[in-house]
Amino acid sequence: MKINKAELEAVAVKASQYPPEDLPEIAFAGRSNVGKSSLLNLITGRKSLARVSGSPGKTRTINFYRCNDEFRIVDLPGYGFAKVSKAESEKWGAMIEGYLENRGTLRKVVQLVDIRHKPSAQDVQMYEYLKYYDLDGIVVATKADKVGSNQRAACVKTIRQTLGMGKEDLVIPVSALKRTGDDKLLEVIETLL
Repeated sequence: MKINKAELEAVAVKASQYPPEDLPEIAFAGRSNVGKSSLLNLITGRKSLARVSGSPGKTRTINFYRCNDEFRIVDLPGYGFAKVSKAESEKWGAMIEGYLENRGTLRKVVQLVDIRHKPSAQDVQMYEYLKYYDLDGIVVATKADKVGSNQRAACVKTIRQTLGMGKEDLVIPVSALKRTGDDKLLEVIETLL
């Protein structure tokens, strides 16, 4: 699959601002500094579709991107950023939860983790949450260029074990910098759609 057309369709903080439930959606979730915007720009082939920021925690809304007029990519706010007040963090949590629990066109959530680090307690919590709603099973290990090819298998094994992933669940190493792994992710998205 190739995404030839991608555009920001809606920016939402509540359900009334979501676009109509007329297209299947694949959502992306991850910690604030995991490289979500870079990944979304890579798979859509657009340099600045999702704003990449030097300071984590910039995505504070749910952003809906219409792709090929056939489906949507949904960018969820990053979790786990310390410089956000507890009240703000709880608001984001409720916003994400409302979307995940109630969106009828949501097919799957792709969770992003940094390949260099063991998944955090928040990553584990998010994966268990996704599992509860049957939205788990696909993890993108970002920043794959930062570990050598010899280390990659060990890093993937650590991710699988820490998140308690099943044999059929996928971990896809991706590097936005080297532009690798995106083809595999797009294949998986095509299968889901």
